[in-house]
Amino acid sequence: MTRLAVRALLAAVFWPSLFFFWFLGPFVFLLLSTTSSEVCPRLETRGEFLAAANATLPMLAVQSLVYAVPILCLVLWERLLPEPARARHIVTCIKLFAVTIVTGALWSYGSSLMGDGYGQPFFSPMWQWTSYLPMVGIAINIPLYVLTFSLGRAYSTREDVPAADAAHPDQNMP
Repeated sequence: MTRLAVRALLAAVFWPSLFFFWFLGPFVFLLLSTTSSEVCPRLETRGEFLAAANATLPMLAVQSLVYAVPILCLVLWERLLPEPARARHIVTCIKLFAVTIVTGALWSYGSSLMGDGYGQPFFSPMWQWTSYLPMVGIAINIPLYVLTFSLGRAYSTREDVPAADAAHPDQNMP
């Protein structure tokens, strides 16, 4: 009975965090972390740009911790109900998540350095390539979301309840 309660508690944390953090969170963090048009013109020196970019690092760390909640739930579910096939999928989720975090951090940091303050080229043009990273992030996030959603559904489904499509013996009798 306690395993069922722990599974239910994990499901109660997993599903809202998956919806609010993974599906709605990127929009909120995007609004909070990007340098807007009124900030870039006020930055005039290389030091100011670097300070603005470095100021995004604590938010990126918090964002990564918040996004890790669904993955943590999957790991805890696996510890509770070990299954080798699901364990491999969770490892894949963790790897995809790590790549997503690095890609997102590079994009956020790079976009902070791209505001050019009166056309002064303070930083390497390589940072301009970070503008393509959101597309890479989407390409990685789609399989991550699908895999995480399917694992969460598998773990949060009760095993002691028969499947809905299974026919009951009573229904077949006249």
